[in-house]
Amino acid sequence: MKKVCVLGFFLGFTFNLELRAQDVNTCMQDLSIFAEYVKVKNYASAVDPWSKVRENCPDINVAIYTYGERIIKDKIKNGSPEEIEASKKDLIQLYNEWVQYFPKNKNKSTIGDVMGKKAQALLDFKMADLKEIYSIFNDAFTKDPKSFTNPKFLYNYFKTLYQRYKKGDPGVSMEMLINKYEEVSEKFDTETIELAKKLDIILKKEDAGNPLTSREQRQKRIYNINSKAIGTFLSNLDAIIAKEATCENLIPLYKRNFGEFKSDPIWLKRAASRMDSKECSDDPFFVTLVEALHTLDPSADSAYYLGLLNDKSGNSNEALRYYEESISLESDTYKKAKILLKIANKFKNAGRKSKARSYANKALGFQPSMGRAYLLIANMYADSANECGDSQFNKRAVYWLAADLAKKAGRVDNSLSKIAKRTIDSYTGRAPSKTDIFTEGNEGSIIKFNCWINRSVTVPKL
Repeated sequence: MKKVCVLGFFLGFTFNLELRAQDVNTCMQDLSIFAEYVKVKNYASAVDPWSKVRENCPDINVAIYTYGERIIKDKIKNGSPEEIEASKKDLIQLYNEWVQYFPKNKNKSTIGDVMGKKAQALLDFKMADLKEIYSIFNDAFTKDPKSFTNPKFLYNYFKTLYQRYKKGDPGVSMEMLINKYEEVSEKFDTETIELAKKLDIILKKEDAGNPLTSREQRQKRIYNINSKAIGTFLSNLDAIIAKEATCENLIPLYKRNFGEFKSDPIWLKRAASRMDSKECSDDPFFVTLVEALHTLDPSADSAYYLGLLNDKSGNSNEALRYYEESISLESDTYKKAKILLKIANKFKNAGRKSKARSYANKALGFQPSMGRAYLLIANMYADSANECGDSQFNKRAVYWLAADLAKKAGRVDNSLSKIAKRTIDSYTGRAPSKTDIFTEGNEGSIIKFNCWINRSVTVPKL
């Protein structure tokens, strides 16, 4: 009897294995079928085989979810009212299943990205309140920040919190709002740097005169698209916080919390950074923040702020010493470039154009894709037109130099494409026209600027 039972168990187990093998084979066939339909955007024909695979073999291939997302979104776009509502709910369920069965792709977690998709869908379709949506975004941000990189998700993560604050949600204070802004903007900075590192490799190859492979050309297009998206959403983020993060709000807030956080270098750094960016650094409390930060954690940031304080006090040499210390303390080349550009802007605002250009060029040496450095130099050239030419024609010729640098800014940093184009059009419009060149009869000649610019430009040929 015992042998019969064992034999029955063995036969049953074998039979189940055979059934499972048959199921997997069927699923693989259906997987191949719906994948081909999706590739040609024939989503209606993909539904049936995709649904079978999703139901019977949910863990067989991540395409169930990547392609399934497209299939469901097509239903939402083109279905009947009833299908649209059902598909919205199904999309949320798909994201839940995605995290359950494929939390990783190529050994890297994708939970943050998928949870971001879920939160964005709930927001787009108005299927949950702001508190729930923010909670999902927050889980994505805190549990898997490495894959939570979509600039739209990052922006809406903060925006949902801001909307709760504006509606008077007692769970959202001004302090919480400011802290979250700092966290999200730092994440934007991180993603910007990662993108710049990839783009700079390609730019250096181009500048060396080496042709790009088709793969590199495709990568460059993707990097430029992502760069533009980051620039747009970061700008929107700054526009939102600008309404709340005024000196009138920030200074009392930081003063109130200083006692509690004076030994926290991250808090001190963020507070000093915010006060500096909002031009609140004239307040005596800024000195308190900077001194506490430099005593607790001497760093590139604290040295920069000490340089800023000395600049404001008129101690130019001491300020420069701290600025240079700031650069030497920073080991990351991209953060070093960011500090150099900040210093360049300070010198520009102080009217020290040659010094500003020098620091902007140093920044470009560390980050060739830093388009804002090119724009800064271009703006200074344009501002110097009246002082850098010995004739009206030559004065206006300075704008050719400025326009060329603005073109470089747009070429290396696609997030600046719109402002670069406006700048180019403005400077080109102020430069000598073809009629002016014809009248002067100087096409192809070289004009040398002996002022601080100390550069030359070739008059275009007609």
